[in-house]
Amino acid sequence: MRVLGVDPGLTRCGIGVVEGTAGRPLRMGGVGVVRTPADAEVPDRLVLVERGIEEWLEEHRPDVVAVERVFSQHNVRTVMGTAQASAVAMLCAARRGLPVALHTPSEVKAAVTGTGRADKAQVGAMVTRLLRLDAPPRPADAADALALAICHIWRAPAQDRLQQARLQQARHQQLHRRQAHAARAASAAVAEPAPAPGAAPPAAPARRTQRTPEDSR
Repeated sequence: MRVLGVDPGLTRCGIGVVEGTAGRPLRMGGVGVVRTPADAEVPDRLVLVERGIEEWLEEHRPDVVAVERVFSQHNVRTVMGTAQASAVAMLCAARRGLPVALHTPSEVKAAVTGTGRADKAQVGAMVTRLLRLDAPPRPADAADALALAICHIWRAPAQDRLQQARLQQARHQQLHRRQAHAARAASAAVAEPAPAPGAAPPAAPARRTQRTPEDSR
């Protein structure tokens, strides 16, 4: 599996590619950052993010794109920029028909370091160790993108099993509803008395007509 991890941001959007499967050594396919000038207008910055992500998708051809799930922060402006960059990443993936996986920062930290409260230095150190790198990727956004990709590779089998279980449960529930509906229909048919042989069908109710003043003349 080849995963493109995206740590969304307007100023620095971390990008990292990791290949491998759960339980086996992983390999880094590439890492970098898409940068945009802070003094540019937001629409122009989003175009730059889109172009940068498209270049990575075109070069590395991933099987899936893992994006950090945006969560609430005190700095609303930062949240808005992160959410906008995240939407651009998902759009780029969907346009190519690639599946998108969202992981929260705590999920990524727990998957890579064993604790959801790890700081960026711990995440960078574990990414370096897991991918057998000479040094932690810089800036931290790049290391976070690789951590997202690692997290997805390790969590994907469990998520697939959970999804299959949910689909199977939904099918069982649908079958149960159909059987219950058929049983109610059969019960209602048995309870309704059948007409006697040769009996005339019930007469239709008499239709009342409304007299007009002209009828009484």
